[in-house]
Amino acid sequence: MAVTYKKLFHLLIDKGMTNAELMEKAGFSANIITRIKRDNYISLDSIEKICKTLNCGVDDILEFIPDEKENGNND
Repeated sequence: MAVTYKKLFHLLIDKGMTNAELMEKAGFSANIITRIKRDNYISLDSIEKICKTLNCGVDDILEFIPDEKENGNND
C-alpha cells in the first residue's frame, strides 16, 4: 500500500505556511520535505511533529492508496 501526502500540501496552502516554515517549526531537515514530495516513507516521529505543528490528525496530512494488485486480489 502506498502513501500520498497531497493532503499535507493542501493544508499548508490553507494555513498560508511554506515548506520552509513547516520545516523550521516542526524541527526536521529539508530531507524530510523532499521525501514527502516524492511520497516516500517518513518516520512516525516526523509525522507526529507535523501533526503537532499543524494541530491536525494523521488523516489530515496523508492517505493510503491501495496497490493495483490489491484491488483485484482478496487472498
